[in-house]
Amino acid sequence: MLEERRDDGYELSSERERIDLPVVHRWLSTDAYWAIGRPIEQMRAALDGSEAYGVYLGDTQVAVARVITDGAVFAYLCDVYVDPAHRGKGLAGWLVGSLRDHYAARGLKRFVLTTRDAQPVYAGQGFVDVEPGQWMTCDLLAVREAPAVH
Repeated sequence: MLEERRDDGYELSSERERIDLPVVHRWLSTDAYWAIGRPIEQMRAALDGSEAYGVYLGDTQVAVARVITDGAVFAYLCDVYVDPAHRGKGLAGWLVGSLRDHYAARGLKRFVLTTRDAQPVYAGQGFVDVEPGQWMTCDLLAVREAPAVH
């Protein structure tokens, strides 16, 4: 369980019951380039299959992040999003730094992510660019749409 509180009242929690699925779905499916159009059922399944974290001000969720992990060696940080009304307050850096420390304390070796536009946020928390030739990806949407190649 991860619970942290800032002096300004923001609280970070891993309590899954606090995740506001309709709000998280609206944020990601309408405003996050990597998740535009994501159906709510897919968002629910993604949350169910990962470790989810929320940032709250009182009872209102203001940020979210998910971590996919084997719990022993590797973790992948994704779906980091801060409500636009709460940006500029250091919440993304605090959230990412808290998750970094949490997984380091659990003994994991590698924490990875991918981003097109938030490198400064992550660099400020110790993330570095991956050397070319090491990080590879497979676009499964393209695989579904293209004829099989063997």
